[in-house]
Amino acid sequence: MEILQVLILAGIFFVASIISVIAGSTSLITVPVMLEFGMEPRIAIATNMFALTLMSIGGTLPFIGKGVINNRRLPLLILLTIAGSILGALLVLILPSKSMPLIISVSMLVVAILSVINRHAGVAPVQVIPLRLAEIAGYVATFLLGIYGGFFSGGYVTLLTAAYVMLFRMSFVEAIATTKVINVFSSFVATLIFIQQGIVDYHLGIILGISIIN
Repeated sequence: MEILQVLILAGIFFVASIISVIAGSTSLITVPVMLEFGMEPRIAIATNMFALTLMSIGGTLPFIGKGVINNRRLPLLILLTIAGSILGALLVLILPSKSMPLIISVSMLVVAILSVINRHAGVAPVQVIPLRLAEIAGYVATFLLGIYGGFFSGGYVTLLTAAYVMLFRMSFVEAIATTKVINVFSSFVATLIFIQQGIVDYHLGIILGISIIN
């Protein structure tokens, strides 16, 4: 990739990270741009995930020690996320490379629709004790979205935050803080698999990761 393209990508990643500092939809912008620059889909997804790992760590630090992370549910949520992320990353390796752009386009459309449907998440009244069915659905959603997070991650934190507000009845701030922590594990596990397969562009990933640390 040419130096000018790398600089443009770094700029786009930086702007995207500012836009999505709360929503967490960076990949909806960055991966399509990388594909437009001619990167092979698997390498684009893997390199983006590598950069997102750095960003997710940076995004979690402000919430540490603030008492807003849901520690009671966190261990099980992390385990479900790791399991889902592994499956998602393996899908990247299994599915035909030529099908990736279509899958990403569909993912972007679905995330956009769900974001509109859940646009009021966080303003609904909060219940102290969630219904049992909602509690189970929250864990199921964590696993299923974990698969998506390991595969593409575009809008992953957005959807997970909405799910936790609706199903676990978390406050908006608590949901954001909790999903930020979970996203560290989701992106890191997927990145390890991509590294093992040798499809991460480290030089580009480090440059992009630095540009989107927030």
